[in-house]
Amino acid sequence: MPSILNSLNIGYSGLSAAQVGINTTGNNITNAEVEGYTRKRVIQGAQTPLFSGAGNVGNGTRVEDIQRVFDNFVFDRYTSISADKEYTEFTQKSLEELSTYFPEIDAVGIKADLTEYYNMWQTFADNPDNDAIKVALAKQTETLAKHIQQTQSQVSGLQNTLNEQLAVDLNQVNDLAKELASLNKTIDTAEAGDVYTANDLRDRRNVIERSLSRLIGSKVSKGQLESNIEIGSNSNTKTGSYTVSINGFNLVDGSTYHPLSLTGENNKNGFFEVSYERQDGVLVPMEESIRDGKIGAIFDLRGGSIDSTTGVPTDGTVQTVIAQLDAFAKGLIEATNNLYAGASTTKMSSNPQSIAPSSSLISSALNINEGAFDLIVYDIDGNEVARRSINVDVSTSLSGIINSNSIEGQMLANQDDNDDGSANNDIDDFLTFNYQQSADGITRVELSMETLAESRGYTFAISDTLTTTSYSSGTNFAGSLGLGRYLDGDNASTIALNSALRDNPTKIVAGSSGTAGDNRVALSMIQQQFESYQFEVGSQSYDTTIYGMFDITATYVGISTNTAISRNETTSTQYNAVELEYFSVSKVSIDEELTNLIKYQTAYGAAAKIITTIDQMMQTLLGMKQ
Repeated sequence: MPSILNSLNIGYSGLSAAQVGINTTGNNITNAEVEGYTRKRVIQGAQTPLFSGAGNVGNGTRVEDIQRVFDNFVFDRYTSISADKEYTEFTQKSLEELSTYFPEIDAVGIKADLTEYYNMWQTFADNPDNDAIKVALAKQTETLAKHIQQTQSQVSGLQNTLNEQLAVDLNQVNDLAKELASLNKTIDTAEAGDVYTANDLRDRRNVIERSLSRLIGSKVSKGQLESNIEIGSNSNTKTGSYTVSINGFNLVDGSTYHPLSLTGENNKNGFFEVSYERQDGVLVPMEESIRDGKIGAIFDLRGGSIDSTTGVPTDGTVQTVIAQLDAFAKGLIEATNNLYAGASTTKMSSNPQSIAPSSSLISSALNINEGAFDLIVYDIDGNEVARRSINVDVSTSLSGIINSNSIEGQMLANQDDNDDGSANNDIDDFLTFNYQQSADGITRVELSMETLAESRGYTFAISDTLTTTSYSSGTNFAGSLGLGRYLDGDNASTIALNSALRDNPTKIVAGSSGTAGDNRVALSMIQQQFESYQFEVGSQSYDTTIYGMFDITATYVGISTNTAISRNETTSTQYNAVELEYFSVSKVSIDEELTNLIKYQTAYGAAAKIITTIDQMMQTLLGMKQ
């Protein structure tokens, strides 16, 4: 039968429950701005009643549990959209920086320099013997080349920054995965026997889950979903098995984690590659598997797949821009040098070459086309004294015996170029061919005038035989080898005015024969800007002008940036909606907690009144005894 002391215990249980409610509410308020903290609610239940003759008599209250207000479905959406938001936001930020390297919309930049460069060739064509204009042309050429180099350096610098960011973020992924595995073990231990829920540990785990999703787009797979209608109609959580995976590869499996491997030591350019180590020790490349989160954005920008030969990415927005700039610069260099080889000189030395002497030129990496080019010799007065056509087909090589299908064999063949019956005034009588390692240890192709002919003022030039009116219909032999070059280098990082012309700009010539007033080379340079060439960028081929190739690059950057901005705006709108939904479920509302605080304060006061009443009853009983 219930006693007066039992009644006192009922009041005490009310005080204890109200105090737990106040503590929980106070904890919610003080952690309202802590990332990942979910509001907690006290679940109360009635104590087991006591049996009496009159029936079951209440025995007070008890706190059954303290649980999170949490909806796993909403959190999963929040985690997923967080990965998308991190991807689009990082992509937009990076591409907006990239777009600042191409200020063409403001009529400044490479395109403006290119226009001024061709204008200087026009001025030079009008005044082919003016040394001051030669100096001005050289300066403008250097300005254009340096601007191309600078832009490529900035783009490459951005790519290197992305590569360094990849290493930092991947190390953080491994640290978080390790912490998560340890946390899973702690949660399992704390919740063993279903005594209570490890709320704060679960909050921390959710923070790590979302952080991993933001970094690498990981997905979480948990066991059984359990709902709790006492907390709210949308309150539920998952318990049981636990894995974190990336496109099917388990990063965390319960209390075990599998770190991702980051390697870059064997890459000559320092680009990192990411691998997953299977249980059998085999490393599985992960670049193609990671396409979400910040690291997914880095791969899509920097490039994921690395070419084993060149050591550079084969894809990626930034890598595409680098390749396009290289193609633009290479096209400008080769087209310019192919034309400038038409300016007569006494010696032409190519860029460093690695092609085997007997290998096919057409099948090599050199941009040489089938067709023919002419070797032309001029006398001291600028008169043409000899011309020979050199054919290039699929079997033509650089070196070979006389009369062979090689450049050397055709050039040194003993034939009558002038049809005058003389054996002393033909190309083979004026020119020498050499393809071997020079004194500086570099292998080059060298064409030179014979010593006696040079002393008598003879010079020579190379002129492509065009099959149509288009400059691109020639062989590009001189341009691809860099013979008689005006520009040094072979890409956007190395383009420069020929060192000899940079040291002495007055050596720049406007004509083919070297005589006063000859401006044929300068006129060809002016026409070059209107000619279409074939630009190769990976598997893509563009048939366009030099201006057009640069426009393709600048337009690609602009479109990519605008697309990233638009996508981020859309994702941000979705993110804000999902975040608001998640916050409405789990985030602490100060106003609501203050209301709860008043509720528990009232309950505490009421329970205290019970105890006061019981105390008065006990005093009455004690008074009766006296």
